[in-house]
Amino acid sequence: MSDSRLKPLKPAATVELASSLSPGEMQDLCDATDAAIENGGGFGWVRLPARDILERYWQGVMTMPQRRLFLARLDGVICGTCQLMLPNRNNEAQSFAVHLTANFVAPWARGHGLARLLLETAEKQALSEGFAVINLDVRETQEAAIQLFESMGYELFGKHPYYARVGDEIIRGRYYTKVIDPDLMQKLHS
Repeated sequence: MSDSRLKPLKPAATVELASSLSPGEMQDLCDATDAAIENGGGFGWVRLPARDILERYWQGVMTMPQRRLFLARLDGVICGTCQLMLPNRNNEAQSFAVHLTANFVAPWARGHGLARLLLETAEKQALSEGFAVINLDVRETQEAAIQLFESMGYELFGKHPYYARVGDEIIRGRYYTKVIDPDLMQKLHS
């Protein structure tokens, strides 16, 4: 018997900074990556790589001290990511800025605010580690991502006419920046 007073629960959307990946999490992450690539948002991949290549990529990300991997989950299942790439330690000139990359949410998990939550979480982490600026780049065809970045205060500072090749088409790219710590930027200008 069904009770018409019961309402379905809203899916739980969460984002966390990854410290390790279990075998099951690795499978979820690779499945989500496959879905994003198939949908055209594969952060550089155009065709699906073999599973072992994808697993090695994510294992490599986890071992790199200059990367922070954020995992988006919907009801506990990994469905998206973004990464912060910290500047190399010998790069004093750009030591105040990080680069956001590998930002995606699998198509089946969209519409729950995870893309925004990924960015907000990455921004908070970057700020907590003492960074003042986040830079990112995106294909011009990724309209939803562009709309999100701009709605969150990312400023377009450049375009690249030959950014990516997808099939036989050359796609332009857009470059964005956001100051997340205006006080630090002010100190750096002084």
